Amino acid sequence: MTRPGTEAQPLRVAIIGSGPAGFYTAEKLLGQEGLVVQVDMYDRLPVPFGLVRFGVAPDREKIKNVTSAFEKVAASPRFRFYGNVEVGTHITLNDLRLHYHQVCCATGAQTDRRMGIPGEDLERSHPATQFVAWYNGHPDYRDCEFDLSVRRVAVVGAGNVALDVARVLCRTPEELATTDCAERAAEALANSNVKEIYLIGRRGPAQAAFTNPELRELGELPGADVVVLPEEVQLDAVSQAALDQRRDREVVKKLEILQGFAGRPGSGKPKKLTLRFLVSPVELCGNDAGQVTGMLLVRNELYLSEDGSLRPRPTARYEELPVELVFRAVGQKGEPLAGLPFDERRAIVPNEKGRVFDLETGRPLPGLYVAGWIKRDAVGFIGTNKPDAGETVACMLEDAAAGVLLNPARPDPAQTEELVRSNQPDIVSWTDWQRIQELEEARGSEQGRPRVKFTSVEELLAALKSR
Repeated sequence: MTRPGTEAQPLRVAIIGSGPAGFYTAEKLLGQEGLVVQVDMYDRLPVPFGLVRFGVAPDREKIKNVTSAFEKVAASPRFRFYGNVEVGTHITLNDLRLHYHQVCCATGAQTDRRMGIPGEDLERSHPATQFVAWYNGHPDYRDCEFDLSVRRVAVVGAGNVALDVARVLCRTPEELATTDCAERAAEALANSNVKEIYLIGRRGPAQAAFTNPELRELGELPGADVVVLPEEVQLDAVSQAALDQRRDREVVKKLEILQGFAGRPGSGKPKKLTLRFLVSPVELCGNDAGQVTGMLLVRNELYLSEDGSLRPRPTARYEELPVELVFRAVGQKGEPLAGLPFDERRAIVPNEKGRVFDLETGRPLPGLYVAGWIKRDAVGFIGTNKPDAGETVACMLEDAAAGVLLNPARPDPAQTEELVRSNQPDIVSWTDWQRIQELEEARGSEQGRPRVKFTSVEELLAALKSR
């Protein structure tokens, strides 16, 4: 019997998740010369692009242009999109085994890590990703409420997610009016009473994870002054020694930008963004109503750990920050998918270069793969998913050549379509998505915005049925 990969018998692949990791995986598979691959992509939401649509800040339209490359992938006649189909609800992993030679999970990291401190569950304490999803119009979070009547907000974290949240809070109504920020969120942000935003980093300025272009832009915000404490951006001895050894030009530039902020006088803008380093929250303080009223911070010092990394440890110095709203941006983690093994400690699917393996035996499970954050943890940027997907696809192709595949009883694409539609009649195809995109862009054009998103599944499906 011939191995799959020919016109007569294509290699059938299911990809779960339509974010960057899923599309980069599809791109690599469909671009193989001499191998015929059919890719079916599943997403539980009716719309594609995952993190690009729902994680990239509204004022980052250029970054969202990466979807043009994904659209070229979807234009292939050997690609199908099954939107509004949840694996584990409408179909199971065992169903996919019956229809595909290979299954790749690219579901990302859907939940936030916790700080693990007293008061974390007080009212007005939120995961940053909920706030991000809300202002980006994610259907699961469109009805969230955040008390923006307060004056002071803390964003805990020193990565680009934290920086995005802080920057969006600093944006003027006029700036947000030209973006694709969800309408409800844009209105709430325009009426916000927030005047002071604090970004809280537990390590030093040299270890901050945000990128230099993102940092530099903070100094150009029309509606907010940036404040940096001079003593917090002067390197301690261990950080200076590490920098001297590595000679990292990006870190040197980051320090220059931060130290420039430290020497800059305020200009009287309506909002103030303060960047703090080497401090960690140890408790959120609350009032009798159970609402956040402050944050207890401990001063940290850095030390060289046994693995050679610089880590923070608390000192005996404390301070209280009078904030009334907190967004936690201290990392994200993956969630299990029924039928796949899951490493609870690392919050990823156990794998070796993308090949899923059984935790008990340590042996790979033929035909099952992962890509993106569910594979490697929530680290890196959108572009990081491209080489990551390449590594996974290399394993997939190697296994296909060796005949190490699932043995689907029903590999006919028509049978797959019949199964999915019988379980979920409201499938959103790629053609349907293109229609949704046209409608959103038309609504945006009327307001001078790139698009006005439909922010509920019901709205999306109704828009399609109104054609």
